[in-house]
Amino acid sequence: MLEATNLFFARAADHLELPEKLRTVLTTPRRVVRVEIVTESDSGELMHHMGYRVQHNTARGPMKGGLRFHPSMDEDHAASLASLMTWKTAVVDIPYGGAKGGINCDPSQLSERELFRITSVFVELMKEVIGPTIDIPAPDVNTNAQVMGWIMEKYSTFYGFNPGVVTGKPVDLFGSLGREEATGRGVMYALEEYLKADGRKLADVTVAIQGFGNVGSNAARLIADQGGKIVAVSDISGGIANDQGIDIPALLEWIAENGVVEGFPGADAIDGAEVLTCKADALIPAALENAITIDNADDIRAEVVVEAANGPTTPEAHDRLHARGVTLIPDILANAGGVTVSYFEWSQNIQQFRWELDRVNNELERVMRQAYGSVAKLAGDTGLDMRTAAFVLAIKRVAKAAASRQSVGHLMPKSLLD
Repeated sequence: MLEATNLFFARAADHLELPEKLRTVLTTPRRVVRVEIVTESDSGELMHHMGYRVQHNTARGPMKGGLRFHPSMDEDHAASLASLMTWKTAVVDIPYGGAKGGINCDPSQLSERELFRITSVFVELMKEVIGPTIDIPAPDVNTNAQVMGWIMEKYSTFYGFNPGVVTGKPVDLFGSLGREEATGRGVMYALEEYLKADGRKLADVTVAIQGFGNVGSNAARLIADQGGKIVAVSDISGGIANDQGIDIPALLEWIAENGVVEGFPGADAIDGAEVLTCKADALIPAALENAITIDNADDIRAEVVVEAANGPTTPEAHDRLHARGVTLIPDILANAGGVTVSYFEWSQNIQQFRWELDRVNNELERVMRQAYGSVAKLAGDTGLDMRTAAFVLAIKRVAKAAASRQSVGHLMPKSLLD
């Protein structure tokens, strides 16, 4: 995945005619931390897990990024996602740099007590390199508000009351209203902005969603609330489809009782992979990386792909879809709603003042629509695809900040000064 991120960066850097030295400055992580986590299982046996935190860039502010608990988590994974966070925060113009990390564990095989102990040791080992003005973790794959609450509590035992050390916390523990649905809401705004270009609304389109966790389910609910027709969804159990539209409130009730979409009586069962290629106007990949590859890119029938997941499209698939005329709204724009409201939460923690839900949602809408407009305008003015345009915009902002803080001004080409 790191190779793909660097390739997308390189295309934007080529457009900007960045010198090699500046490319190195902008892509080299500031810090890479690896820790070995040794804990006891509930049965008294020793467990060993590796923890990672890659801190990519601080030019625009403290670093920000999720904490992922997954068997595939490794340094390369963390480095790629940390880089994406640098560009994502710059695209939506919030004052952060990028970071990412996690633990290579399988939470489904751990009890809550075991997961708590692993998280606590991770925080103890990482406590000197995270903090409200250094690096602020947030939920990611297989982590949630509860895990963020554990991190805040453990960190506070060392440094005193510090709710701003993480975001995505429970609302009752100084979290922000609107944070849980923020990424899905941002995805909805991105799709709305795309449709506005030719006078359409969400009620005019059909949507397929691959992945029905926090992001996918909230995007589905919010789009359906605006009249959008969700015709297919999938999760780890498989997929379901209904050409007439899936009853999303009923599906959410089914999942609350049964845990997965499988068996939902209001739709036909299909293979999970078919959701990517089913007939729909918009496709929202909201699961893990590399869902759309060169092997299935030609089979995708959607006119627009809204990347709710990080890195769901390989570079080869991106190029094939672009050549076919499919619009891709890139991850560093489409799924930036989560980090945007994380910024709002952090700001509330620093000020010790809580925003009302309407303010959170209104500010999120403003940020997402403005960011989409900036990227779309740049793409239209230059002939670049949306992903490259987003990277160009982000690189300009990060490079200018770096030049203001470091002795790299002499490396700046004129294209960055426009």
